[in-house]
Amino acid sequence: MIGGIVMVLTVIWVYQSLMRAKKSNVLMWVAGSAIVFLVIQVLFYNVNIMLVDAMDGKDVGGEYDRELTSVGDRKTQEGAGGWFMPVVFELLPPIAGFLAVAVIRTLFILKEALTPANLFSGVKEMFESIKNSFKTSSN
Repeated sequence: MIGGIVMVLTVIWVYQSLMRAKKSNVLMWVAGSAIVFLVIQVLFYNVNIMLVDAMDGKDVGGEYDRELTSVGDRKTQEGAGGWFMPVVFELLPPIAGFLAVAVIRTLFILKEALTPANLFSGVKEMFESIKNSFKTSSN
């Protein structure tokens, strides 16, 4: 669920960056970014499952991939870090997908240097435009 929301926001961010830079093949870049995000996210979920198994947690197997209606705790280990690691495992795949798309956007789409300022440029403007899209005009 979190990954889907981050993916939609990432695709909007890439689209707005392309429109501001007046680049061609906008839909190709946006679709490619969505595919890269999804592939990286799936790979990191598989890495998470391997990490859980390596930490001698309980064998989650197919139980880790739950349906959307299940809101139970995904506790993977007991004791210290019992709440921390599941949070890391839940947030790591969307963050990795976002960072992969940010690198592609910076290096290949905008052709800028790979600096933190260039990597995350436009994120604030994206949230402002989303916020402004909910305003209604009073005539």
